[in-house]
Order: sequence, then C-alpha cells, then structure tokens
Amino acid sequence: MTRFATRAVHAGLEPDPGFGDVIPAIHQSTTYVQTAPGEFRDQFDYSRSANPTRDALERGLGDLEGGLASAFSSGMAAEHALITAVCDAGSHIVIPDDLYGGTYRLVDKVLSRWGLEYTMVDQTDLDAVERAVRDDTRLVWVETPTNPTLKVVDIPAIVARAQGAFVAVDNTFATPVYQRPLELGADAAVHSMTKYLGGHSDAIGGAVIVRDEARHASVRFVQNSIGAVPGPLDCFLVHRGLRTLHLRMAAHTENARVVSEWLQDVDGVYDIRWPGLSGMVSFRHPEAKKIVAATRIFALAESLGGVESLIELPQAMTHQSVEGSGAAVPADLVRLSCGIEAAEDLVEDLAQAIG
Repeated sequence: MTRFATRAVHAGLEPDPGFGDVIPAIHQSTTYVQTAPGEFRDQFDYSRSANPTRDALERGLGDLEGGLASAFSSGMAAEHALITAVCDAGSHIVIPDDLYGGTYRLVDKVLSRWGLEYTMVDQTDLDAVERAVRDDTRLVWVETPTNPTLKVVDIPAIVARAQGAFVAVDNTFATPVYQRPLELGADAAVHSMTKYLGGHSDAIGGAVIVRDEARHASVRFVQNSIGAVPGPLDCFLVHRGLRTLHLRMAAHTENARVVSEWLQDVDGVYDIRWPGLSGMVSFRHPEAKKIVAATRIFALAESLGGVESLIELPQAMTHQSVEGSGAAVPADLVRLSCGIEAAEDLVEDLAQAIG
C-alpha cells in the first residue's frame, strides 16, 4: 500500500474517460438520461441518490480512513444519519461529557423526543464507560480529541469495554493524518468535512466512514431517504482539500506547538491544552472575553480547521446548547484554531490581546 501522503494526493481521482481530465469535473446535474425505464449508468439516476462528483469524494474519503464512505451536507447531518442507522426508538447510547454542543443538542433536544436515551460520561475514565453500557446500549459515541477541552480518549480501550455496542469516533480534530479509528477497532469514523478535510472555510459537509458493508448500506439508505447530501461544488472543494491535508496538518500542528509552548509562561493563563496534533489549543484566563475580542490575526469566529486562525469563547458561541448540563463549558475557556500563518505572528497577536 502506498504511504498516506501519496494516497491523500490521489484518493478518489481517476482521469475523466472522455477527456482525460486529471481533476474530476463538477457534475452540476440533478438527473441523468436512462437508456430504458429503470436502466441507468452505474448508480446515477438522480443526484440525491448519487452524483459522480460526490462519488469521487466518497471514494477518496474511504481510501484515507480505510472504509466505506458516505458524504452529507454537514457534520450534523452525518451524525444524525449514523445514529438513526444504528439505533431504534428506545435505544440507549453513551456520549462523552466533553463534546461538541451540536452533538449534545441533536441527542438531547431532538432524538430524545423519539425515545433515544443517553448516558454522559468522562470517556477518559474507562471503568466509568464500562459501567455506563447497558443491555440496550446500541452506540458508544466518542470524540478524541474532545471539543472543546481536548481530552484524548483511548479508542481500542473503549472498543474493548463497549460490550459489543457499535463504536463511532468523531475524527474531525485528528483527521486520518493522525488517527484512523477503523484501524483501531472502531466501527465508524465521522467528520465535519467543513473543518480540516476541506481546510479552506469555503465548503460545508460531513462524512460517515464504516468498515462493514451491511452498515454502509444502512447509512446509504438513510442518506437517500433523508436527502441531506452535499452539492457537487461542495464535494469538489472538499476533495480538493484532501490533496493537501497532510501538508496543512503539519503546518497547523507546528503552529499549535509554538503557541501552546509560549502560553506556558504567560501570566494569568492556565489549564493549557494541546494534545500534540492538529492546530487546536485551549486555555483559560480570567479575561477570556476581552482576549477573544482583541486579536487581529485570530478572527473571532466559530468553526475551525481552515488555513486562517480563529479564536472563540466556546461557552458563549459553539457550546451554548450544553449550558446547564454535565457537558457545560467554563466561561473563561478560550479555544484556538491555529492556521498556517507564520507562528511568530500568531504569538505576537495573542501577546497584544492578552496584554
């Protein structure tokens, strides 16, 4: 098998059979001519069901994660599809106590109305995870590193304690550059493709990659039935992003290393977290609200993983939906998404903002 960098550049790319295009065309079509009623080329009859541009991206994602991929219109659509493909009304799932606010909102405010039950637990405590699993547990949902406090969870150990429940890992922060959950025993990897996979803050999308053909078919069934699929242009943009993923992740990671090391000596800064991969850094400071509003290079904005650096106050921004729950975020927590600018400029920007 070729090395990851080679796979990233070539994943899902096949020269166009008509013209020899190195880069696949954007198939901006909703429907396809059939040779006879019910007879069509490959799986292409209507673009909600399948689209050649989306198909190329899905093959590329599958190559990088080592499984079978389905693309969705957002990371949340991908999560919804996988949960509904794995669980029934009345099923029980285990979720982390430090997780993306949108995931908590989906489970607690939407799916619980249809009978889904959940237990929230610190997944770095493996015994607690094992105790949380019940006879009716169908899914253990894992984030690693977690969002926003960047805890690292031991995937093989979670799988060993899941007692046969389906294990899905949100791999958005680590990406397949640093972590491939299916190779570690998980049943699925999930991404917000909006983040590092796309990498340029210009496309929204999500993905589910599974190891099992039958589970892939069930995810595909939900994908087609619900119809939360990405458009061809978004698929094209994310696929473009995959080709530089390994290079961008190296730059993000180096900048995060420099920033996190500098923060160690800054007065008032405490609880600095950087898991040693990607551009994600978090820290706490009594003047967090003032700091996030004072940066000049770090843009005050939600999301992450783009080439530009972002700063946010999760408690007031991406994680408002977990307020009052066991996943509530400290008000003085700052989350950084370090881009690929010069590290020295990022440090100087934070220095003037912190004062």
